[in-house]
Amino acid sequence: MSNIQTTAPPHCTINGDRLNQKLAELAQIGALDDGGIKSSGVSRLAFTPADCQARQQVQVWMQAAGMTVRIDAAGNLIGRYPGRNAQLGALATGSHLDTVPVAGRYDGALGILAGIEVVQTLHEQHVQLQHPLEVIVFTDEETTLLGSKAMAGELISDPDAYQRNDSTDIQTCLATIGGNWAEIGTAQRTAEELVAFVELHVEQGGVLEQAQRQIGVVQGVVGQQRFRVKITGCPNHAGTTPMHLRQDALVAAAQVVLAVQRLATETPGEQVATVGSLTVAPNAVNIVPSDVVLTIDLRDLSQVHLQGLIVALEGELGAIAAQTQTQIEWAETLQIAPTLSTPLIMEAITAACDALGYSHLQLPSRAGHDTQVIGRFTQMGMIFVPSRGGISHAAAEYTSPEQCAQGANVLLQTLWRLDGLV
Repeated sequence: MSNIQTTAPPHCTINGDRLNQKLAELAQIGALDDGGIKSSGVSRLAFTPADCQARQQVQVWMQAAGMTVRIDAAGNLIGRYPGRNAQLGALATGSHLDTVPVAGRYDGALGILAGIEVVQTLHEQHVQLQHPLEVIVFTDEETTLLGSKAMAGELISDPDAYQRNDSTDIQTCLATIGGNWAEIGTAQRTAEELVAFVELHVEQGGVLEQAQRQIGVVQGVVGQQRFRVKITGCPNHAGTTPMHLRQDALVAAAQVVLAVQRLATETPGEQVATVGSLTVAPNAVNIVPSDVVLTIDLRDLSQVHLQGLIVALEGELGAIAAQTQTQIEWAETLQIAPTLSTPLIMEAITAACDALGYSHLQLPSRAGHDTQVIGRFTQMGMIFVPSRGGISHAAAEYTSPEQCAQGANVLLQTLWRLDGLV
């Protein structure tokens, strides 16, 4: 590369038209067919032909932007743009290409294509940062976070833990995208190799839209704790059993649902709590329900606060069991610790917004992301752009072309600022 400039000019901006054209092109890979008409919905499950095709297209775009490309043993696709000092660790950005079964075009894809656009903008202006810059496509974010967990050294060693729903083993899946389970330990990175990671993502909620702010400065990714609750009562005839003699498991379950709601709404803080699944037995119109199994999902940025909610919930369950004469058992099924954003990166994002004249708001990410895992071993931050109507994981997901470009410009300016700070 000739005529290298030493710094990115403050007025340097990305090509919004090019970014949004790539988003449209990528959305055609895995586009859902609605009666012979391609809809706005996308389906690119990890390791499927659509996922592989999208990865191949992204690799072409990475190379065209001036990056060298490699695939690590976890199948992570990594584009690298050189820095002026090859001895420094890389600044990194990126996201994922895989989707839920019926998805929109922005979740994950925006973060990758914005990263490529940032590099292409620098490349076209003959600019290198001091640090190398990496754009990473993480493997299987939507179901296992396999790529980011491998990079953080948090993978479960048993490959059976990553068995697919169609019974395909993970070794075969990784081979289809250029990975290698037998060598997966080599995918692990360190804070010396990746000195900071910044992900641009659609909010997947309605906070920014409601607050009429252009950019979200993410405070961290919330911790999650999930429980399976089993309530055991006594089945009996719905017509002949007096109300005061019933041990109705569904009545107890209803009280549990309301108790979870109260904990979320009446406890000071920004926690969320959800009962999202409920199974009733024998599930017949004329039988008092004997058994109910339900799930509880608790999320907050503070692990200490989560533990306080759990203690309060335990007391509620005990009181409900006594009142309804039922037995309530519960067991933890998931625990993911929260990951807080690095203050230095939050400050860089805020400064970028101020320089660009974009309104901004600090908020937590209540959805999980690869950034949450990468933040276990290096500095991290996230940039949110609004999601219309708060909709995501659906074909109706929408972020305007202008909002996508604004997010990419904040990403560019944030990375430029971090280049002189880390």
